[in-house]
Amino acid sequence: MQIPRLGNIMQLAWITPDIDRSMAQFRDQYRVPEFLVMEVNFPAEVFGQKGDMHLRVALANVDNMQLELIQPLGGGVDRLYRDVLPKDGSHANVFHHVCVRIDGPLEEWDKHIAGLAPDMPIAYTGDLGPDARVVYTDQRATLGMYVEHVWFGEETAANMAASVPAYRSR
Repeated sequence: MQIPRLGNIMQLAWITPDIDRSMAQFRDQYRVPEFLVMEVNFPAEVFGQKGDMHLRVALANVDNMQLELIQPLGGGVDRLYRDVLPKDGSHANVFHHVCVRIDGPLEEWDKHIAGLAPDMPIAYTGDLGPDARVVYTDQRATLGMYVEHVWFGEETAANMAASVPAYRSR
């Protein structure tokens, strides 16, 4: 039996021009008291263009779902995120993607990526080190969004579990 390509969704992600304001909105409106905030800079390829990805990212786990807020910091190849922001400069949290986690050894990741359908073109790959892999497929034509595919080795998974704040909705 084949695993559904949208199985194991573990994250919902929004793009924001102001991550501090967005975290305040999530705190006040959705009762998410705290996020792990990181500024990241790593090599990436977006729509065939290689360069650096420079972002500010906030993560929180609520029940079995991770919430991610992403603020593109400019330069490099962050247009994947920057291009969805309102052109008038207003503040908005723009829904951007779901994230599908691939479990198991790295070989499972390789099989998953090799099995992507032709109508799921790869829009973005990021080099997150030897213990993490990330690929975005551009599924805007069918789903109206991107789908992020990630694999974490044991060490990265453990570090994230220990670092990202976790909350229960009840």
